[in-house]
Amino acid sequence: MPAIMVLGAQWGDEGKGKATDLLASENDSIDYVVRTSGGHNAGHTIVVNGEKFATHLLPSGILTPGATCVIGNGVVVSLEALFRELDSLVARGVELAPLYVSANAHVIASYHSTIDKVTERFLGKNQIGTTGRGIGPAYVDKVNRVGVRIADLFDESILRKKVEAALDTRNHLLTKLYNRRAIEVDAVVEELLAYVDRLRPMVADTSLMLNKALDEGKTVLFEGAQATMLDVDHGTYPFVTSSNPVAGGVCAGAGVGPTRIDRVIGVIKAYTTRVGSGPFPTELFDEDGIKLQTIGGEIGVSTGRIRRCGWYDAVVARYAGRVNGLTDLYLTKLDVLTGWEKIPVCVAYEVDGVRHDEMPMTQTDFHHATPVYEYLDGWTEDISACRKFSDLPATAQAYVLRLEELSGTRIWAVGVGPGREETVVVHED
Repeated sequence: MPAIMVLGAQWGDEGKGKATDLLASENDSIDYVVRTSGGHNAGHTIVVNGEKFATHLLPSGILTPGATCVIGNGVVVSLEALFRELDSLVARGVELAPLYVSANAHVIASYHSTIDKVTERFLGKNQIGTTGRGIGPAYVDKVNRVGVRIADLFDESILRKKVEAALDTRNHLLTKLYNRRAIEVDAVVEELLAYVDRLRPMVADTSLMLNKALDEGKTVLFEGAQATMLDVDHGTYPFVTSSNPVAGGVCAGAGVGPTRIDRVIGVIKAYTTRVGSGPFPTELFDEDGIKLQTIGGEIGVSTGRIRRCGWYDAVVARYAGRVNGLTDLYLTKLDVLTGWEKIPVCVAYEVDGVRHDEMPMTQTDFHHATPVYEYLDGWTEDISACRKFSDLPATAQAYVLRLEELSGTRIWAVGVGPGREETVVVHED
């Protein structure tokens, strides 16, 4: 399988980092691990030999010696966050994989996070729930054609002109609308130039690099950030991220054509979580929701925010399968469901008395959707030591197979704990 995508099939935090790390560590032929969208608002938790690591901007493959890591052109890069993350891993004695950054990736400057925070506060009750880290404003500048790209850092005159163009409008907003001080061009240019010497050896034409690697028969693993339901086009707009974390966006964000992709794996929890604002049909507000939060450790890796929890939503799973063209699902955190006598699974929605087996077309209908549940038998046995599908309790096996049927995509593997090795393969490739 020379080109594999790993994507989030819900609202993020599904365990994509573990899936990526698992594929990279168990298959010696995986040569490249690539991030293609988002910024340091993403968060992946990886447990290696009992030790927990969190990556935000870096590809999860950074922990896998022998793999080459790439930050693609579709990512928006905070250089401060990039080097802080690298330094923190080095300080823990981690042997880092080689890392390359696309010359065409856009830069998050300090003024982007300033704009992000003041805009979100200005929205009041209509807040989107952003991380305040400047990701959205950086993408706005990209689309407005006033963004700063990595390559611009190596020509000070071009960099200055681009920063001036970006701040021309931004400073009017800051001073006249938000009653804040204007940001000085010189300060931003100086801030960005401070990273040039350290950054220079990492910068490459990553699209060319990856296509050459595929031509040579090497295996490239494309790692998604955020998730399908946060996609700016296909998610629960406007409560979404500012990029396209679906499969089509991966191709654009890496500079690799869709005909080169062989496998598209959607990572999905055995229940559902969401961080931030927006509709969430299966959300729980009772003891079950608190129990899922507690047992599942549902706190955002990057934000520290408590995740909203709900039951598995097969409508969302079917939708993710369709818009991504999924070939497989990797079901995570099955162990968290241990102890429930009956486990509800959302099989459809009801909107104003009408049943919807597929995603409602409008935001209004989705906002008013109530789940139609099917109740499956639970289990009480500890499943964290299971390593074969047949080791799972019969009711846990039945739960997985029913989710597979309802989701319309085969479940390739199941996570039964946080560790790299705590995975049960359902279907051998």
